[in-house]
Amino acid sequence: MKTIRIVLWAAILVMVAILGWLTYDMTQSRQQASSGPFGVPFTLVAQDGKPITERAFTGKPTALFFGFTHCPEVCPTTLFELDGWLEKVDPDGSKLQAYFITVDPERDTPDVLGQYVSNVSKRITGISGPPDKVLEMVKGYRVYYKKVPVDEKNPNGDYTMDHTASVFLLDANGHFSGTIAYGENPDTAVQKLENLTKS
Repeated sequence: MKTIRIVLWAAILVMVAILGWLTYDMTQSRQQASSGPFGVPFTLVAQDGKPITERAFTGKPTALFFGFTHCPEVCPTTLFELDGWLEKVDPDGSKLQAYFITVDPERDTPDVLGQYVSNVSKRITGISGPPDKVLEMVKGYRVYYKKVPVDEKNPNGDYTMDHTASVFLLDANGHFSGTIAYGENPDTAVQKLENLTKS
C-alpha cells in the first residue's frame, strides 16, 4: 500500500513538472511572438523595380494596406484617405511611411502598381513581385484574400479579389500596433497615426 502511494505521488509530481514546463514554454513562445516584428521575411519588388524586404517596414512607423488595382471602391478610397491622413499628421514625410501591397500579383506587376499608386499618392509605395512570393508574404502578414471568379451573368467581365480592408499599423521596430478599419471615422484614423508617430 505504501509503495502504491509513493508511485502515485511520484506520478503526480512528474505531471505537475510537465504541466509547469509546458506553461512556461507557451508563455515564452507568446512573448517572443509579440516582441518580434510582425509578419514574415520576404524579398519582393517595389514599384520602382528595386528589391524590397521586410526591413523596409522598420526605422519609422509604417502603414500597410493590402489591395489590388482592379478594386472598384475600397482600395482607391482607402489610398486616397490614407494619403490625406499622412499629409495631415506628417506633412514633410519624416515620421511615417506607407506601402500598398497587391493581393493580385498576376495583374499587378510593379510597373502597373506604380502607375496606379502614383495617380493617388506620392507618399505611398506599391509592392508586388512573383505571384507565389507575394501571396506567401500576404499570408504571412495574416491578410485574408480570395480570388472571386467571373460571374456567370457577366462572362465578359474579369475576376475580382476579396481581401482584408484594414490598414495595418506597425511601430518603428516593425511590431504590430493596431489597425485603421475601412470607413473608420477620419478623426480617429488621424489620431491613430499621430499616436503611431510617438511609438
